Amino acid sequence: MRLLRKYLIYTLLILPLTIQAAKRNPYQEYIDTYSEMAIEQQKAHGIPASITLAQGLLESRAGQSSLATEGNNHFGIKCHNEWRGDTLLRNDDAANECFRSYVSAAESFEDHSRFLLRKRYAPLFKHDVTDYAAWAKGLKKCGYATDPNYATRLITIIERYALYLFDTEAGRRSEEDADFIHNMLRSTHPVRRSRGLHCVIASPGDTYSSIAKELGIKTSKLLKYNDVDKDREIKPWEEVYLEEKRDTPPDGLSRATIGEGESIHSIAQRFGMKLSTLRRLNPRAADRPGTTLRLR
Repeated sequence: MRLLRKYLIYTLLILPLTIQAAKRNPYQEYIDTYSEMAIEQQKAHGIPASITLAQGLLESRAGQSSLATEGNNHFGIKCHNEWRGDTLLRNDDAANECFRSYVSAAESFEDHSRFLLRKRYAPLFKHDVTDYAAWAKGLKKCGYATDPNYATRLITIIERYALYLFDTEAGRRSEEDADFIHNMLRSTHPVRRSRGLHCVIASPGDTYSSIAKELGIKTSKLLKYNDVDKDREIKPWEEVYLEEKRDTPPDGLSRATIGEGESIHSIAQRFGMKLSTLRRLNPRAADRPGTTLRLR
């Protein structure tokens, strides 16, 4: 009887927690692990914790990218001339680019702050620490990333996980309540306009059918607009277009390299271009990281 009682206690109390832990969102796990580190950087250098966390989540794929797992590089910072530490080679804007490698995640977070303290990013610090949208747009304007939708992705992540709570003392006190952040997750996808095209940004676990149902449009139309043959799970933080894409790239760009974890389809989504146009311009291109594609 005593053994049975112990088993029942385990089943009723312990097992559900184990199942819940197994289903934990890796993005929430990342926030739980590194939020305090981001807050420390805000207090020391004035960079919004929400921006640091969003960049870390996006650049490292919630700590799962090879740069993060092999080199503790959570922000995709390249070597540049001043770097004297260890390095890793990865495909990004070009093949086999040099990226910084760190001893720990803490070193990466600190170097990220030092990187943004350079003169190039000085305009960022004119914005209030709570104005995460201005910081996100400023990062793109200052050239942190070549992705034309970089600011939109950061803002989406911050709003999806209520990361703005970490930017203020009042918000942090609210976050300390049990499961507060978990209850703040947004289920809707705000429609944005990028390069003249209406789109939403996919969250982890989204499918084309789930977004179509939420927005009240036909799944078949959504699949057509996004060059997809059948319903599937969408890459986190990728654009989902609500109208036909274009034949030309934005901002006069002429070439792009398929980066780690990307494909020709990823490039088409990033630049709002039709997949058929990309394939016509690059008939012999290998669909793998490191391949440089013509955009026009």
